[in-house]
Amino acid sequence: MTTTLYGSRSTASLVVHWLLLELQIEHELILLDFDTREQKAVDYLALNPAGRVPTLLIDGQVLTEAAAIALYLADRHPQAGLLPAPGTPARGVAYRWMFWCANTLQPAYRAWFYADEVAGPENVEAVREHARQQLENAWQQFAEHIEGAGPYVLGEQLSVVDFMLVMLMRWSRNMPRPTDTWPVLKAYADHLKARPAFAEVYRREDITDWR
Repeated sequence: MTTTLYGSRSTASLVVHWLLLELQIEHELILLDFDTREQKAVDYLALNPAGRVPTLLIDGQVLTEAAAIALYLADRHPQAGLLPAPGTPARGVAYRWMFWCANTLQPAYRAWFYADEVAGPENVEAVREHARQQLENAWQQFAEHIEGAGPYVLGEQLSVVDFMLVMLMRWSRNMPRPTDTWPVLKAYADHLKARPAFAEVYRREDITDWR
């Protein structure tokens, strides 16, 4: 069966696209135009009622949520070694950081980018300020972890969590304090961005910033 990724440029679908290329999984990429609200079209909502990306169709199954898809792809391709063995302490650490991405970083970013959704247009500045503080505190915590545990989240083992984190680091590029202002985080991201699959994602999605 055909594997199909529905995404949009510079969104959470980037990590799934990156992993599909990294794992050499043949797929069709369908980039939705958010400006024309293609993610809210009836046909797409039938696949993903939330009207968000990514959505991955694989072997007849519909998967949503970037972190969940990333973990699933790693499990389907154990030969790539992108997750520790189930039940091991290292697997628990991987889960911890992946859910930290989904439960700490992503909601704070959403509050920053869509502040009016949280508390209305009149409270945008307050919401964004709170989100900024949350994100800067979170990235400081991660910087301390990488400084002690590096070069990857799990130490010497590259994992899907690293792909997720680098994507989320990119989202800060136009914020008051981008993640690149932490030298340890810049070095961490640069190491991952040097992978050929990252350059290929940029080529296919026609992305030019944060190289």
